[in-house]
Amino acid sequence: MLDVKDFSFFENQNSFDFKGFLIKTASYWKWFVLGLIVCLTIAHQINIRKQKIYSLETTLAVSEQENPLFTSNTSLVFNWGGTSDQVQTIGTTLRSRSHNELVVDKLSFYIDYLKEGKYFTEDVYGYTPFVVNLDKSKNQLAGIPINIKFVTPNEFEVTIDFTSNSAKVINYSTNKYDNVDVVQGILKKRFRIGQQINLPYLSCNLSLVDNDENYIGSDYIIKMNSFDGTVSRFRNVKVAIDERAGSIIKLSMEGTNKARIVDYLNATVKMLMKMQLDSKNLFAENTIKYIDTTLSLMEDDLKDANNQLKDFSRSKNVLEIESGGSTYQDQILELDIKKDDIDRKLNYYNVLNSYLKNSNDFSKLPAPAVAGIDDINVITNVSKLIQLSIRRAEIGYSAKGDVMFDQIDNEMASVKKVLLENINSAKAAIQYESSQVKNKIFQAESKIMTLPDDNQEYLSIMRKYNLSNSIIDAYLQKRNEAQIVKAANLSDIQFIDPAKDIGDGLIGPRTGVNYVIAIFLGLLIPLLIVFLIFFINNSIQNTDDISNLTQIPLIGVVGLKHSDSNLAVFEKPKSALSESFRAIRSSLQFLYKKQNVSGTKTLMLTSSVSGEGKTFCSINIATVFAMSEKKTVIVGLDLRKPKIFEDFNFKNDVGAVNYLIGQNTLEEVTLKTKIPNLDLITSGPIPPNPSELIMGETMRELMEELKKKYEYIILDTPPVGLVTDAVELSNYADVTLYVMRQNFTKKEMVNLLNNRVKRDELSNVSIILNGFENKAKYGAGYGYGYGYGYGAYSNGYHEEDEPKNMFVKYYKRFMKKINF
Repeated sequence: MLDVKDFSFFENQNSFDFKGFLIKTASYWKWFVLGLIVCLTIAHQINIRKQKIYSLETTLAVSEQENPLFTSNTSLVFNWGGTSDQVQTIGTTLRSRSHNELVVDKLSFYIDYLKEGKYFTEDVYGYTPFVVNLDKSKNQLAGIPINIKFVTPNEFEVTIDFTSNSAKVINYSTNKYDNVDVVQGILKKRFRIGQQINLPYLSCNLSLVDNDENYIGSDYIIKMNSFDGTVSRFRNVKVAIDERAGSIIKLSMEGTNKARIVDYLNATVKMLMKMQLDSKNLFAENTIKYIDTTLSLMEDDLKDANNQLKDFSRSKNVLEIESGGSTYQDQILELDIKKDDIDRKLNYYNVLNSYLKNSNDFSKLPAPAVAGIDDINVITNVSKLIQLSIRRAEIGYSAKGDVMFDQIDNEMASVKKVLLENINSAKAAIQYESSQVKNKIFQAESKIMTLPDDNQEYLSIMRKYNLSNSIIDAYLQKRNEAQIVKAANLSDIQFIDPAKDIGDGLIGPRTGVNYVIAIFLGLLIPLLIVFLIFFINNSIQNTDDISNLTQIPLIGVVGLKHSDSNLAVFEKPKSALSESFRAIRSSLQFLYKKQNVSGTKTLMLTSSVSGEGKTFCSINIATVFAMSEKKTVIVGLDLRKPKIFEDFNFKNDVGAVNYLIGQNTLEEVTLKTKIPNLDLITSGPIPPNPSELIMGETMRELMEELKKKYEYIILDTPPVGLVTDAVELSNYADVTLYVMRQNFTKKEMVNLLNNRVKRDELSNVSIILNGFENKAKYGAGYGYGYGYGYGAYSNGYHEEDEPKNMFVKYYKRFMKKINF
């Protein structure tokens, strides 16, 4: 009976056979070649189908530019602030939505210029012979491709495919969407270059930028995209502040069109420079507006005084009157000018005080110098307040959350607090000075009161006229100063290296990396497959597997047969396969000698399961004995699944079963084969009780009779892993050959053999490895052909070759194995 332990899959398992894995890997070299070809082909297709990605950059410097026209006599002074205060703000501004909206709108980058390529639709902005000029106040078709084909140098055809009865349109001036009715189907219309297209869903004209007529017949595609979506796409500009030079900023952008990247990077810097210069000029512009407002009022006063003087001059002798009060005229004018200067300062402080308390936008404050204020603390703090107010407005669209606003608001509150204290201190000093001047004016007016009435009236008119004229002159001077400052202002942002297409900048697709990855995967995937096959395949692969699993000697290795017949030795006696069986015959002779077997020698062949080639080996071992002129018989004792008769073209009507049941004699069941000295006893009809027949006394009688007639008896038995017939027959065998087959016999079946030998159910056992094919063909091994190990047809040998030195190598290995 079989023991459950015979089929243990996990008993006596060995470590990973790395050498065997390498041999297996080498045998699948075609898989690696195929894997490399497939992966490299895929990588190539990916590379040619992907658009090229470019990265370009521009470098700018932020440095505080002093106005070259500022002198010690220039009363309008404004310190914009240090460089460190601007760099972070500039970085935030460049990524802000409001800034990028201005750039996208200026460049009209919501218009895509496309062209169908072989593998993808290509962005051809900057490479088209035309540009589209949209009427931003009109509706434009949104998201639907508009095909443009030039049919003549001055005519083009517009084609639009409407898939429904309505189309979405966008108005870029309001950034609002709407739907308009259209006729479903394909629209085709012709227009001339420069002709205005006026359709409910398209309002534009095309202007040529390239007069080369090679564009005739070319097809282009334009598409109007979402304004907000375009802005979001271009906000990905990368802003990097140089750590070693904090005033240097590098801008970079990636995309598929270098011309578009170059235009956008340069435009965004130019827009930033304009905005920064406009902000810088705002101080002077506020001053000019303030002066212009004041001058318009002062001109009315001067005009009124001039009219009074003309009326007075018509009826009076002005020369006599003027000479009478000339002493007081210059004195009172000087005091009036001084009083007006003090009043303007007080008025500015009062307005500034009210503005600080009631307003949050300080960007429109005029310069303190316009009122004659030269207090450096007031000038500096007003400048800071304007700067912070402008900065707060700039980050209004880009700051996320209230953190940035809170920080600026806290700074503004601190400056306002200091400025209010400066105003109070300055007003106290000015009010004291004002009282002193008023006293002097009162004294001068008292003296004038002693003059005749005509003199007093004339002095009053001239006092008013001269004061207005003097104030106007002062304001005009300050206005000129403000205009000079504005004209001479320079932006603190300067180009160091504008973006430019100089032929490089390619960053993708990374074709080289793709090919390296393809090579890696082309080797890795087959390697993983081989490893999986090797790991899952629990069958015998080579002689090392056998030696690792059992101490039973390996008597020989038999290669694959390449014929339909099992009579390999008889049909090709000089083949390497035949030589392997001769080597087995020689080894058997040593085994018989070691056991002191004389006379008839009995050999039993069995295996684990059906299909391992025990019948094939039985026939060819018997053939080599017969061809050496030894009287040999093969007894087919696989009573359950007989098939040995097929190879000799006999019928299985009468055989061993008939003898065992006493129905026929030995002579009646013995068949002569076409091989000299070789007889065959087939199994005969399949009996209902095979085991009982083999265990019976007639089996012993059969063996006794066969020993009298033959020198060698070959017993072809059923698999020992399935039935116990072979165990019973081993009692009649001098040597038992256990047949294993490469890539067929499971490794756990070797445990079955070990257990049977250990329990003495099988004795004098040796192993044959059948069907061996070493695809790796490495080295010389111990033989060059079938049956001798590691290289069928290697080193130029063919099956018909007759190896000369294999036997010696094989003999030495076998003798070492059996410790003979």
